[in-house]
Amino acid sequence: MTETNTRSAPTVLEGRGRNLGLALLSFAITFWAWNLVAPIAVRYADELDLDATQTSILIATPVIVGSVGRILTGALTDRFGGRIMFTVLTAISAVPVLLVMWAGELGSYPLLIAFGFLLGIAGTTFAVGIPFVNAWYDPSKRGFATGVFGAGMGGTALSSFFTPRMVAAFGYEATHVIIAIALLVVAAITWFLMRDAPVWKPNHDRVMPRLAAAGRLAVTWQMAFLYAVTFGGFVAFSTYLPTYLSNVYGYDLTDAGARTAGFAIAAVIARPVGGWLSDKIGPAKVLMISLAGAAVMAIVIALKPPAELLAGSSFVLMAVFLGLGTGAVFTWVAQRSPAERVGSVTGIVGAIGGLGGFFPPLVMGATYDAESHSYTIGLVLLCITALVALAFTIFLARRRGPAEE
Repeated sequence: MTETNTRSAPTVLEGRGRNLGLALLSFAITFWAWNLVAPIAVRYADELDLDATQTSILIATPVIVGSVGRILTGALTDRFGGRIMFTVLTAISAVPVLLVMWAGELGSYPLLIAFGFLLGIAGTTFAVGIPFVNAWYDPSKRGFATGVFGAGMGGTALSSFFTPRMVAAFGYEATHVIIAIALLVVAAITWFLMRDAPVWKPNHDRVMPRLAAAGRLAVTWQMAFLYAVTFGGFVAFSTYLPTYLSNVYGYDLTDAGARTAGFAIAAVIARPVGGWLSDKIGPAKVLMISLAGAAVMAIVIALKPPAELLAGSSFVLMAVFLGLGTGAVFTWVAQRSPAERVGSVTGIVGAIGGLGGFFPPLVMGATYDAESHSYTIGLVLLCITALVALAFTIFLARRRGPAEE
């Protein structure tokens, strides 16, 4: 078996900053595409006369493939490397973008669901970037480096802010064509400028046995649960928040998108901070802060603070706590995963994390009280989940000892 020995890497590999930047670029544009449905879901709901549950299913559908697909893309990255995987996935993502456009023009809810499912391909690039970045950076810097790469989830903020405005300015069809072209351009840039780390070596083990081996590691499922809460919470809010703000506060599509972008930006900024803090004080402590804060803010948001300053501050704080947690989890993954299994472990953890974002919108839609415009039940369930994850983090930290705290 060929193993990736990143521990033998020098402190600074020439070109690591450029490659980190390219990975961030690919991640951001594919995450924009992945979140293309949510910012204009209110439009679909109005045109197709969808109820709250139908709308939440439409929003959540791209998350499925974007989550489950990470299991395969993480394992394939161990074999083919980040350059090939980023290029292929970014280019392929242009196809479902155009198919979603076509389904929307036809006004077909079943086709929107089917092509939204395929759009999830764009969300699989996360599992490519973590092992790619890990190979470029030595262990003491991986928390910060993976946090910077993870800031590419800000593609959801770009989508939330710009997609409704682009639809208003250029039209529905033109917006989707522009995003598809952007994906193809970034794919070309990635192919010509990106390089795998000199210390990276392909793992030629068969994919399924490799995934099975990663699945037998306790760290895989421990981190998967924590990532399902932190990143899943981010995905759920960033995809469902336009609908939430419309129902609870009466914002129109553009205003709700702008505020959702602010939420996503706060989480994006917090993610590398979470990675950096994890390098300094340990990922477990950062996760404890993250989960405790998320539990508190879920209750605050459930109380429906007044619009603008108080409500906006509440959502920003929630985003910061979730962002810190996402950065901490993958610092812990990098510390505890075998070097040759990082891609496979990342794929499974990323998949479960993404699935963590699939179910909350469904719960929010199912528990929404239309008469009082309230999502209290869903937010209380979020608080309970965060507290359970907090208790689990404390348990892991005590068991693992001071070195990982």
